[in-house]
Amino acid sequence: MFEFDQYLGFLAFLTIFTIGFWLMIFLMLFVVPYWMMGSFFERLKERRAEKRAKREAAIH
Repeated sequence: MFEFDQYLGFLAFLTIFTIGFWLMIFLMLFVVPYWMMGSFFERLKERRAEKRAKREAAIH
């Protein structure tokens, strides 16, 4: 069977693997979509401001 240091190494491996697994799930489900939506809305704001500036420049 396992010796005690092998058992601790196996537990360390499982801990690191599990943390990495849940971190990847979190990044794919929350962080990446949040970042993409934020950049999309920021681009929309920039386009609206650009159109508004052109429209005001044409009026004056």
